Amino acid sequence: MAKGSKGGGLTPRNIIIGILLLVMVVSGIGVIREQIESRRQREEQERLAQLASQTTEEVVIETETEKEPETEPPYVSPIDFETLQAENPDVVGWIRIPDTRIDYPILYDAESNEKYLHTDFDGNESVYGAIYLDCDSEPDFSGWNNPIYGHHMKDGSMFKDVVKFKDPEYFKAHQYFEVYTPERTIHLKAVSCYYTGSDGIVRKTKFKSQESYDAWLKERLEPCSYAEMPEVSVGSVFTLVTCSYEMKDARTLLYAVEVDENGEVIPAGEETEKVH
Repeated sequence: MAKGSKGGGLTPRNIIIGILLLVMVVSGIGVIREQIESRRQREEQERLAQLASQTTEEVVIETETEKEPETEPPYVSPIDFETLQAENPDVVGWIRIPDTRIDYPILYDAESNEKYLHTDFDGNESVYGAIYLDCDSEPDFSGWNNPIYGHHMKDGSMFKDVVKFKDPEYFKAHQYFEVYTPERTIHLKAVSCYYTGSDGIVRKTKFKSQESYDAWLKERLEPCSYAEMPEVSVGSVFTLVTCSYEMKDARTLLYAVEVDENGEVIPAGEETEKVH
């Protein structure tokens, strides 16, 4: 009996082996799920990009045969917002940063920032969430501050590429990018990037005056050693926000100001109406 039972039973060694095997199985399942979710997210991004570009080709074909208009033609966005909004009316813009994976619709829920934290474009629960504009901002991006959030995903998607702007050389080579809306193309220039804590002041969108806004913005940009302070008062700033891991609850913040097609900073206009 003693000989036949050798090596059997719940010995400490067998228990440890069993636990290790269980951990390996659970970890393997987690990795597989992560890979499936990552592939699904890439496919969804490709689908949305295709949807967004459908109208552009049609417009080019139509306008090639038209006579030169006597007046300036109405703005036609390179993004097919009509098709996108038919699937999700919360779409308010599209952000595209050249030479990065940031090429996504921007969603907006006026009630809360929680909706798209873990919900994707199609309304499905997802660890990727969506790229979304702060609920306290103006949905047409006309406010003083436009915080836009995105997750920092291990597979390089969503807003992970934002953290690359903490490298001064990368920052300098990728300063210019666009946010598209149904009404206009917003040309942007990155002017500051750094990591900090999850201080809610980055969400501030209401100001008493241009002077108080200027002071707030100067304070926000200064922590970056290579920040490019605008020489004029600006009408708004776009703040890209993603998680960072230099400390607990860290955030990487990328600030950008509006510029014209020549890359010149657009000063705050007296005619610009802001919500105070």
